Amino acid sequence: MSQNRQSTKHRKTAETDINLMLSIDGSGKSTIDTGIAFLDHMLTLFSKHGLFDLQVKAVGDIKVDFHHTVEDTGIVLGTCFKEALGDKTGIVRYGSCLLPMDETLARVAVDLSGRPFLHYDAPERVETIGEAFQFQLVEEFVRGFTNAAMATVHVEILHGKDAHHMAEAIFKGLARALDAATRTDPRVSGVPSTKEVL
Repeated sequence: MSQNRQSTKHRKTAETDINLMLSIDGSGKSTIDTGIAFLDHMLTLFSKHGLFDLQVKAVGDIKVDFHHTVEDTGIVLGTCFKEALGDKTGIVRYGSCLLPMDETLARVAVDLSGRPFLHYDAPERVETIGEAFQFQLVEEFVRGFTNAAMATVHVEILHGKDAHHMAEAIFKGLARALDAATRTDPRVSGVPSTKEVL
């Protein structure tokens, strides 16, 4: 397996300033600082369970709300995955995970297809996590990631009540699905597509 599938990205807008470093072939080490404690927690466990090395420093307009910082961090992370994978030679391409988190069961499936599409099915009226993190922001993160990574992503909460558990199951499930999809298979010649491009 290649050990240089890495990407570093700086993205600055009027709303956010984000620096991110990703190593796909890592060991789950992370340094995360987004100014949003719950997002830091989610990205830390994303790194740990996907075995990705991840460094994130984000400064955003969180005094307004968390939306821009959460969405833009997803965009930058997706961009780094796309860049780190290059032409996707030798990858498995597909990955999925059925992940339990106490009363919650999440299903996440990923196709590194080069075609951005998100199917997201989770409860809409869910309590705020902690004092300020809205569960709906998880969808915004995943949508930003999906579009930037140019991946097909399906996320479903099959069972769930607790907002923290549902968010955690989605982040962990996405990490595990991406870990599977980004692995290389020595049997794969070129890219795993009859079009010969992803």
